[in-house]
Amino acid sequence: MDSFDLQEARRVPRRRRSFDGVWNILALILLVMTACVVLAAWLVYSNPNSAWNPFPPATELPLPPSPTPSVTMRFTLEPSWTPTFAVPTLTPTPGITHTPIVTATPYGAQPASETTAAPTVTPGGFAFDILPSSPSAIQGAAFHPELGCDWTGVAGQVLGMNGEPLRSQFIHLGGTLDGQVFDLLTITGSATSYGPAGFEFILANRLVASNDTLWIQLEDVQMLPMSAQITFDTFADCDHNLVIIYLQQVR
Repeated sequence: MDSFDLQEARRVPRRRRSFDGVWNILALILLVMTACVVLAAWLVYSNPNSAWNPFPPATELPLPPSPTPSVTMRFTLEPSWTPTFAVPTLTPTPGITHTPIVTATPYGAQPASETTAAPTVTPGGFAFDILPSSPSAIQGAAFHPELGCDWTGVAGQVLGMNGEPLRSQFIHLGGTLDGQVFDLLTITGSATSYGPAGFEFILANRLVASNDTLWIQLEDVQMLPMSAQITFDTFADCDHNLVIIYLQQVR
């Protein structure tokens, strides 16, 4: 028994083949590949259009610019309804005794005769005619105290069948005044101090007398007449420097 144990003790144990080096190399390769994958993922995330991205995003096409809407005016009014004229000064002729039939009240009050006067049908068959009290001349300072006495103008209002104000109607002024030719256009409702459908033309910045050389006419949007041409006089008098004309629908 002792001899057997001695022989077993003297036996040199065999060395087992070790694979530790192979596993170390494989682990290193796996680590390097993991680092490459992480780097590629970071490059794709930071720049989707890079060459590392196998599925780059689609290129967006630019949208065409939307057209800008524009507004086209149907008609153009005169640039200014208050002309200034450089004409020689006339010497006022005293002694005018014209008595106005309509007494004007400032700030939009209507004369009492508007609602009581019966409209007269014109022979020409127009839809509008002047009231029997028109034209009349009054003191213009009642409506324009800031202008004083030295100006000449014409104003009024357009009414419907029942005396209601008719706004946005065209008033055409034509003729001559002391050699100055007039061809102006305004709309009712632009001078509400004469009423809700009031209009006004300031003819001169001084007193000028004339005799049937000026006229006004009511027209539609196609510039077709809706009333006859209404002629009127102007006066070189502070008490009669504003001519008032009222028109009313008669049919």
